Amino acid sequence: MKLPIIAALAGSAAAFAPATPSVAKTSALGVAYNPEFGGEDFDPLGLGKMHEIKGAFPNMFPHTQYLEESEIKHGRMAMLAWTGVWATESGLHFPGAPVADDWATALPVWAREDPGGFGLILAFIMIAEGEGVSHAGDNFRGVSKKTPGDMGFDWMGMTKKLSADKLERYKTVEKKNGRAAMIAMASLFAFKSIPGSVPIMDFLGAN
Repeated sequence: MKLPIIAALAGSAAAFAPATPSVAKTSALGVAYNPEFGGEDFDPLGLGKMHEIKGAFPNMFPHTQYLEESEIKHGRMAMLAWTGVWATESGLHFPGAPVADDWATALPVWAREDPGGFGLILAFIMIAEGEGVSHAGDNFRGVSKKTPGDMGFDWMGMTKKLSADKLERYKTVEKKNGRAAMIAMASLFAFKSIPGSVPIMDFLGAN
């Protein structure tokens, strides 16, 4: 249990070292945009603008629509993964599901002992991914009309109950938590596979 908590704290602390903010820009809704970086995108290498390079092959580099969609999607997966690690390390398991001694070996144990359930989950992931890509439109070229991250799945109508300002704030919170979760999961995998790659984990006695 100590290992994932340490990784999350380390990842969260290192994820965002805020620069000295200047006057932050605000959206049309009056919501501050990236106030930590003076209202600008943090992209010192200009990776998000590579699609604007003149002379490059058409559609060689992805548009920011595609990059934002990918970031949100991977952030959500990382948050789910972190929740899974926390749950299993805390001793929480689905009734009747295979149990592994270590979260890092849980996937092959599950696939070996419950191939049917494992296959169903893979099928669900493939369908969800296919639907997400088909509804996204051609965001690689930046012509999609879909809002990045919006899967159209809000059967409880929770977003409709929020004001425009709160909705924008929650979108920003989701992105930041997703980034922290991606760093935390990367730290966990590195710690498990490369001894000494995360010195703070060794210092704190994680195993």
